[in-house]
Amino acid sequence: QLQLVESGGGLVQPGGTLRLSCAASGFSLQYYTIGWFRQAPGKEREGVSSISSGDVFTAYADSVKGRFSVSRDNAKNAAYLHMSRLKPGDTAVYYCAAALLRYHNSVSLTPAEYQHWGQGAQVTVSS
Repeated sequence: QLQLVESGGGLVQPGGTLRLSCAASGFSLQYYTIGWFRQAPGKEREGVSSISSGDVFTAYADSVKGRFSVSRDNAKNAAYLHMSRLKPGDTAVYYCAAALLRYHNSVSLTPAEYQHWGQGAQVTVSS
């Protein structure tokens, strides 16, 4: 059974740091582009970051550039999203997703391009 499981969410004060992890089981992540998405109440799901299968290219939403960093460890079949200088506007459910894209070693912030999704992890930024 193909599965992605996020962990590391929680409550953090503004300016704080969190690291989300995404663990895969039932398939190997090494051939997949990984994406991180978030969805706040009443809003559409938006792309946050993406990393290519070969760990060569990354992409970030403008709202998180310079604050978030995406990485992957294919040996551990996992991916990570390091979030720093968190703001209340970052509050959302965060999802990791895996995609086999048309072009090798590409990235995407488009949810519709991803075939496999985790269940989500709540991140709340509040004082």
